[in-house]
Amino acid sequence: MKRILVPTDFSEHAEDALKVAAQIAKKNNAEIILLHMLELPHQTNDAIMGGVSIPESMLFMKRANEMLDEAASKQYLDDLSVTEVVKMDKPIHGITQISKDYNVDLIVMGSHGSSGVEELLIGSNTEKVVRNSEIPVLVIKKNILNFYAPNIVFASDFSDEAKKPFEKLLNFSKLFDSKLHLVTICTPNSFKPTHISEEAMNEFVSQFNISNYTTQIYNDTNIEKGIINFSNKIDADIIGMCTHGRTGFAHFFNGSISEGLVNHAVRPVITLKI
Repeated sequence: MKRILVPTDFSEHAEDALKVAAQIAKKNNAEIILLHMLELPHQTNDAIMGGVSIPESMLFMKRANEMLDEAASKQYLDDLSVTEVVKMDKPIHGITQISKDYNVDLIVMGSHGSSGVEELLIGSNTEKVVRNSEIPVLVIKKNILNFYAPNIVFASDFSDEAKKPFEKLLNFSKLFDSKLHLVTICTPNSFKPTHISEEAMNEFVSQFNISNYTTQIYNDTNIEKGIINFSNKIDADIIGMCTHGRTGFAHFFNGSISEGLVNHAVRPVITLKI
Protein backbone atom coordinates (compact mmCIF):
# COMPACT_ATOMS: atom_id res chain seq x y z
CA MET A 1 0.00 0.00 0.00
CA LYS A 2 1.61 3.21 -1.21
CA ARG A 3 -1.04 5.95 -1.13
CA ILE A 4 -4.09 6.56 1.06
CA LEU A 5 -6.65 9.20 0.11
CA VAL A 6 -8.43 11.02 2.94
CA PRO A 7 -11.17 13.45 1.86
CA THR A 8 -11.83 16.05 4.55
CA ASP A 9 -14.40 18.73 5.27
CA PHE A 10 -12.47 19.60 8.46
CA SER A 11 -15.20 18.09 10.66
CA GLU A 12 -14.61 15.91 13.70
CA HIS A 13 -15.68 12.83 11.74
CA ALA A 14 -13.24 13.60 8.93
CA GLU A 15 -10.45 13.96 11.46
CA ASP A 16 -11.36 10.57 12.95
CA ALA A 17 -10.77 9.11 9.48
CA LEU A 18 -7.48 10.98 9.11
CA LYS A 19 -6.22 9.61 12.44
CA VAL A 20 -6.94 6.05 11.29
CA ALA A 21 -5.34 6.69 7.90
CA ALA A 22 -2.23 7.97 9.68
CA GLN A 23 -1.95 4.77 11.71
CA ILE A 24 -2.33 2.62 8.59
CA ALA A 25 0.19 4.75 6.69
CA LYS A 26 2.79 4.43 9.45
CA LYS A 27 2.51 0.65 9.35
CA ASN A 28 3.20 0.66 5.60
CA ASN A 29 5.35 3.74 5.04
CA ALA A 30 2.52 5.03 2.85
CA GLU A 31 1.80 8.56 1.64
CA ILE A 32 -1.41 10.34 2.62
CA ILE A 33 -3.26 12.40 0.02
CA LEU A 34 -5.32 14.89 2.03
CA LEU A 35 -8.13 16.21 -0.14
CA HIS A 36 -10.64 19.01 0.34
CA MET A 37 -13.41 19.38 -2.20
CA LEU A 38 -14.31 23.04 -2.59
CA GLU A 39 -17.92 23.52 -3.64
CA LEU A 40 -18.54 27.19 -4.22
CA PRO A 41 -21.98 28.72 -3.50
CA HIS A 42 -24.38 28.09 -6.38
CA GLN A 43 -21.64 26.14 -8.12
CA THR A 44 -22.48 24.75 -11.55
CA ASN A 45 -20.32 22.66 -13.83
CA ASP A 46 -18.13 25.73 -14.25
CA ALA A 47 -16.18 25.96 -11.00
CA ILE A 48 -15.69 29.71 -11.29
CA MET A 49 -18.68 31.15 -13.14
CA GLY A 50 -21.42 29.44 -11.16
CA GLY A 51 -22.57 32.65 -9.52
CA VAL A 52 -19.26 33.36 -7.74
CA SER A 53 -16.86 36.06 -8.91
CA ILE A 54 -13.18 35.36 -9.48
CA PRO A 55 -12.03 37.37 -6.40
CA GLU A 56 -14.53 35.50 -4.23
CA SER A 57 -13.42 32.13 -5.58
CA MET A 58 -9.78 33.03 -4.88
CA LEU A 59 -10.74 33.92 -1.32
CA PHE A 60 -12.50 30.57 -0.86
CA MET A 61 -9.47 28.77 -2.29
CA LYS A 62 -7.05 30.66 -0.04
CA ARG A 63 -9.07 29.85 3.07
CA ALA A 64 -9.38 26.18 2.04
CA ASN A 65 -5.61 25.90 1.63
CA GLU A 66 -5.05 27.50 5.04
CA MET A 67 -7.40 25.03 6.71
CA LEU A 68 -5.79 22.14 4.86
CA ASP A 69 -2.35 23.27 6.04
CA GLU A 70 -3.67 23.30 9.59
CA ALA A 71 -5.14 19.80 9.24
CA ALA A 72 -1.88 18.47 7.78
CA SER A 73 0.15 19.90 10.67
CA LYS A 74 -1.44 17.66 13.31
CA GLN A 75 1.05 15.86 15.50
CA TYR A 76 -0.26 12.40 14.61
CA LEU A 77 0.88 13.07 11.01
CA ASP A 78 4.49 13.66 12.05
CA ASP A 79 7.02 11.61 10.05
CA LEU A 80 4.46 10.94 7.31
CA SER A 81 4.48 12.19 3.74
CA VAL A 82 1.30 14.25 3.29
CA THR A 83 0.25 15.76 -0.05
CA GLU A 84 -2.41 18.46 0.21
CA VAL A 85 -4.95 18.91 -2.59
CA VAL A 86 -7.81 21.38 -2.93
CA LYS A 87 -10.08 20.68 -5.88
CA MET A 88 -13.12 22.61 -7.13
CA ASP A 89 -15.68 19.96 -8.02
CA LYS A 90 -18.57 17.92 -6.72
CA PRO A 91 -17.32 15.49 -4.04
CA ILE A 92 -17.94 12.21 -5.87
CA HIS A 93 -16.42 13.47 -9.13
CA GLY A 94 -13.39 15.02 -7.44
CA ILE A 95 -12.65 12.03 -5.21
CA THR A 96 -12.88 9.65 -8.17
CA GLN A 97 -10.55 11.78 -10.29
CA ILE A 98 -7.95 12.37 -7.56
CA SER A 99 -7.96 8.63 -6.78
CA LYS A 100 -6.97 7.96 -10.38
CA ASP A 101 -4.52 10.85 -10.67
CA TYR A 102 -2.56 9.74 -7.59
CA ASN A 103 -2.96 5.99 -8.11
CA VAL A 104 -4.54 5.62 -4.67
CA ASP A 105 -4.73 2.20 -2.97
CA LEU A 106 -7.25 2.98 -0.22
CA ILE A 107 -9.79 5.71 0.55
CA VAL A 108 -10.48 6.42 4.23
CA MET A 109 -13.58 8.50 5.01
CA GLY A 110 -15.55 9.59 8.05
CA SER A 111 -19.29 9.27 8.40
CA HIS A 112 -21.97 10.64 10.71
CA GLY A 113 -23.85 7.39 10.29
CA SER A 114 -27.62 7.54 10.70
CA SER A 115 -27.79 10.94 12.36
CA GLY A 116 -29.52 12.37 9.31
CA VAL A 117 -27.01 15.22 9.10
CA GLU A 118 -25.77 15.68 5.55
CA GLU A 119 -22.61 17.73 5.13
CA LEU A 120 -19.84 17.73 2.56
CA LEU A 121 -18.28 14.26 2.32
CA ILE A 122 -20.40 13.03 5.21
CA GLY A 123 -23.58 10.98 5.09
CA SER A 124 -24.96 10.78 1.58
CA ASN A 125 -21.64 11.72 -0.03
CA THR A 126 -19.85 8.91 1.78
CA GLU A 127 -22.52 6.52 0.49
CA LYS A 128 -21.99 7.78 -3.07
CA VAL A 129 -18.26 7.15 -2.84
CA VAL A 130 -18.90 3.67 -1.43
CA ARG A 131 -21.29 2.95 -4.28
CA ASN A 132 -19.03 4.18 -7.08
CA SER A 133 -15.41 3.80 -6.03
CA GLU A 134 -13.23 1.27 -7.84
CA ILE A 135 -10.83 1.52 -4.90
CA PRO A 136 -11.47 -0.02 -1.47
CA VAL A 137 -13.18 2.46 0.87
CA LEU A 138 -12.73 2.27 4.64
CA VAL A 139 -15.50 4.14 6.49
CA ILE A 140 -14.70 5.26 10.03
CA LYS A 141 -17.56 6.04 12.42
CA LYS A 142 -15.79 7.25 15.56
CA ASN A 143 -12.46 8.28 17.05
CA ILE A 144 -10.13 5.26 17.27
CA LEU A 145 -6.95 6.00 19.19
CA ASN A 146 -5.34 2.62 18.54
CA PHE A 147 -6.51 1.22 15.22
CA TYR A 148 -5.84 -2.47 14.75
CA ALA A 149 -7.84 -5.28 13.24
CA PRO A 150 -7.27 -8.76 14.69
CA ASN A 151 -10.77 -9.80 13.54
CA ILE A 152 -12.29 -8.91 10.17
CA VAL A 153 -15.70 -10.10 8.98
CA PHE A 154 -16.24 -10.85 5.30
CA ALA A 155 -19.92 -11.35 4.50
CA SER A 156 -20.69 -12.75 1.06
CA ASP A 157 -22.50 -15.33 -1.02
CA PHE A 158 -19.01 -16.65 -1.99
CA SER A 159 -19.74 -16.68 -5.69
CA ASP A 160 -17.00 -16.38 -8.32
CA GLU A 161 -17.46 -12.62 -8.63
CA ALA A 162 -16.52 -12.18 -4.96
CA LYS A 163 -13.02 -13.56 -5.57
CA LYS A 164 -11.41 -10.36 -6.82
CA PRO A 165 -12.65 -8.14 -3.96
CA PHE A 166 -11.76 -10.88 -1.47
CA GLU A 167 -8.17 -10.80 -2.74
CA LYS A 168 -8.06 -7.09 -1.91
CA LEU A 169 -9.45 -7.76 1.57
CA LEU A 170 -6.94 -10.54 2.04
CA ASN A 171 -4.10 -8.15 1.24
CA PHE A 172 -5.57 -5.58 3.62
CA SER A 173 -5.87 -8.18 6.39
CA LYS A 174 -2.17 -9.01 6.08
CA LEU A 175 -1.33 -5.49 7.19
CA PHE A 176 -2.73 -6.36 10.63
CA ASP A 177 -2.20 -10.12 10.68
CA SER A 178 -5.98 -10.39 10.97
CA LYS A 179 -8.17 -13.42 11.42
CA LEU A 180 -10.88 -13.48 8.74
CA HIS A 181 -14.39 -14.55 9.65
CA LEU A 182 -16.21 -15.59 6.48
CA VAL A 183 -19.95 -15.61 6.98
CA THR A 184 -23.06 -16.38 5.00
CA ILE A 185 -26.18 -14.68 6.32
CA CYS A 186 -29.24 -16.88 6.03
CA THR A 187 -32.61 -15.11 6.06
CA PRO A 188 -36.20 -16.18 5.34
CA ASN A 189 -35.88 -14.52 1.92
CA SER A 190 -32.44 -15.91 1.09
CA PHE A 191 -32.55 -19.37 2.62
CA LYS A 192 -30.03 -22.05 1.68
CA PRO A 193 -29.58 -25.47 3.29
CA THR A 194 -26.55 -25.57 5.57
CA HIS A 195 -24.67 -28.11 3.47
CA ILE A 196 -25.04 -25.95 0.35
CA SER A 197 -23.68 -22.87 2.12
CA GLU A 198 -20.82 -24.85 3.65
CA GLU A 199 -19.85 -26.32 0.28
CA ALA A 200 -19.84 -22.86 -1.33
CA MET A 201 -17.62 -21.39 1.39
CA ASN A 202 -15.21 -24.33 1.44
CA GLU A 203 -14.85 -24.26 -2.34
CA PHE A 204 -14.29 -20.50 -2.23
CA VAL A 205 -11.61 -20.68 0.48
CA SER A 206 -9.76 -23.54 -1.25
CA GLN A 207 -8.75 -21.14 -4.03
CA PHE A 208 -6.77 -18.87 -1.71
CA ASN A 209 -3.64 -19.23 0.38
CA ILE A 210 -5.29 -18.54 3.71
CA SER A 211 -4.97 -20.27 7.07
CA ASN A 212 -6.18 -17.87 9.77
CA TYR A 213 -9.94 -17.91 9.17
CA THR A 214 -13.33 -19.28 10.15
CA THR A 215 -16.43 -20.05 8.08
CA GLN A 216 -19.83 -19.60 9.66
CA ILE A 217 -23.52 -19.44 8.84
CA TYR A 218 -25.60 -16.90 10.72
CA ASN A 219 -29.40 -16.71 10.73
CA ASP A 220 -31.26 -13.42 11.02
CA THR A 221 -34.33 -11.58 9.80
CA ASN A 222 -32.42 -9.71 7.07
CA ILE A 223 -28.89 -9.50 5.71
CA GLU A 224 -27.93 -6.13 7.14
CA LYS A 225 -29.02 -7.08 10.67
CA GLY A 226 -27.30 -10.42 10.30
CA ILE A 227 -23.97 -8.83 9.38
CA ILE A 228 -24.17 -6.34 12.25
CA ASN A 229 -25.30 -8.90 14.83
CA PHE A 230 -22.69 -11.45 13.77
CA SER A 231 -19.98 -8.77 13.91
CA ASN A 232 -21.13 -7.82 17.40
CA LYS A 233 -21.12 -11.45 18.47
CA ILE A 234 -17.45 -11.99 17.57
CA ASP A 235 -16.46 -8.41 18.46
CA ALA A 236 -15.16 -7.75 14.95
CA ASP A 237 -12.88 -4.79 14.29
CA ILE A 238 -13.89 -4.27 10.64
CA ILE A 239 -16.79 -5.40 8.46
CA GLY A 240 -15.83 -6.21 4.86
CA MET A 241 -18.31 -6.44 1.98
CA CYS A 242 -18.53 -6.39 -1.82
CA THR A 243 -20.32 -3.83 -3.94
CA HIS A 244 -21.36 -3.77 -7.58
CA GLY A 245 -21.49 0.01 -7.64
CA ARG A 246 -24.10 1.56 -9.87
CA THR A 247 -25.45 -1.76 -11.08
CA GLY A 248 -26.57 -2.77 -7.60
CA PHE A 249 -25.53 -5.91 -5.77
CA ALA A 250 -25.52 -9.41 -7.20
CA HIS A 251 -27.15 -12.35 -5.44
CA PHE A 252 -26.25 -11.77 -1.81
CA PHE A 253 -26.48 -8.00 -1.69
CA ASN A 254 -29.01 -5.47 -2.89
CA GLY A 255 -28.56 -1.76 -3.44
CA SER A 256 -29.39 -0.67 0.09
CA ILE A 257 -27.14 -2.98 2.11
CA SER A 258 -23.80 -1.22 1.72
CA GLU A 259 -25.35 2.16 2.47
CA GLY A 260 -27.30 0.66 5.34
CA LEU A 261 -24.15 -0.72 6.91
CA VAL A 262 -22.27 2.53 6.37
CA ASN A 263 -25.11 4.30 8.17
CA HIS A 264 -25.95 1.84 10.91
CA ALA A 265 -22.83 -0.15 11.77
CA VAL A 266 -20.78 1.41 14.56
CA ARG A 267 -17.74 -0.59 13.48
CA PRO A 268 -15.52 0.45 10.56
CA VAL A 269 -16.75 -0.86 7.21
CA ILE A 270 -14.51 -1.59 4.23
CA THR A 271 -16.21 -1.89 0.85
CA LEU A 272 -14.63 -3.57 -2.17
CA LYS A 273 -15.85 -3.18 -5.74
CA ILE A 274 -16.65 -6.28 -7.76
